[in-house]
Amino acid sequence: MFAALFRLPQAVWLLGLVSLLNDSASELLYPLIPLYLASVLMAGPKALGLIEGVAEATSSLLKLFSGVITDRSRHGKPWVIAGYGVAAIARPLIALTQSWPFLLVLRFADRVGKGLRTSPRDAILAQAAGSERRGLAFGLHRTMDNMGAVIGPLVAALLLSHEVPLRDIFLWSAVPGFLTLALTLAIREPEAMTLQRKAPFSWRLQDFPPRYKRYLLTLALFTLGNSSNMFLLLRAQTLGFDAAHVALLWALVSGIAAVFSTPLSALSDRLGRTRLIILGWAVYGLFYILLGLDLWGPATLWPLFAFYGLFLAATEGSEKALVADLAPADRLGTAYGWFNLTSGVMLLPASLVFGALWQASSPLVAFAFSAGCALAASLLLMLWVRPGAADRQTA
Repeated sequence: MFAALFRLPQAVWLLGLVSLLNDSASELLYPLIPLYLASVLMAGPKALGLIEGVAEATSSLLKLFSGVITDRSRHGKPWVIAGYGVAAIARPLIALTQSWPFLLVLRFADRVGKGLRTSPRDAILAQAAGSERRGLAFGLHRTMDNMGAVIGPLVAALLLSHEVPLRDIFLWSAVPGFLTLALTLAIREPEAMTLQRKAPFSWRLQDFPPRYKRYLLTLALFTLGNSSNMFLLLRAQTLGFDAAHVALLWALVSGIAAVFSTPLSALSDRLGRTRLIILGWAVYGLFYILLGLDLWGPATLWPLFAFYGLFLAATEGSEKALVADLAPADRLGTAYGWFNLTSGVMLLPASLVFGALWQASSPLVAFAFSAGCALAASLLLMLWVRPGAADRQTA
């Protein structure tokens, strides 16, 4: 596997480094936002669900738009640069927030940047890697991304341990953000992408295979139970973790995902994507059931959250690689746009429902709902989105 890694194109490695730096900035703040929201802005789970749901849903609409435009122009780099640039500007401004609606605006701007860059970036990765190394390429990208997600919370914990105010930590996120923007300028788009015929401007899915459409519907069901990860951090806080330990807990999740993303995603190149995704979704359901129970003290949460990191490692790269297996080669931008739209738009009702169930009933009810959606989606993926030609070619 290591020899294959070093044979991956430069664009794959460069996009990985970009994600490492960007996530270092993003995850520096991510575990602190629910704490900032509760302790400084005095808002609860409902506000958190609204903020994350609206931000991610809007981001997803832009992911479809940028994907369609990428297919139409055969160029994704300008959208990648713009997306990382918007996020680099928006994140430090959180330090200036005085109320949760202003935080909503800035999270919205940050997710606009993600919406502009994600589908073009995924299309570049899929074209650069080729079908035989697609799982490996997306796995490496997720490894680098999760390495950044380890560095960010560790830096946050270090700063908190030295009693650096939350607002100052938000300002420090500007440094890796602008380094990210500088690196995006060096990206070269793969020749296979720029030489393909320009696809007509179309949002519709009439030219896509039925299995791809069924995959999107199954993903929508899973995502209905996949609310914002910030609820996991809020749950850790309610079970006894302080701000610094919440940051370290999230660093553990990202560290496990970073270690296992590349080998597990590369495994999907040989065994097939759907098998690995089904296993990962089942792990997710079990994790949510367990976390909803009031059985855990601070010490026992560490192995439980490490278990969640394995879910991320098994599914994040494989889910994206499966998109390229099922979609036409000249419509990859649109395919990733619909994939990201589906998973992002469903985050709005998922987060709103999860927050409402938590606040109106109990954490167990909210976590059990998410687990049920994940297990039902696993069965649907196994029985309805059957392994076909694309999976057999990768096996």
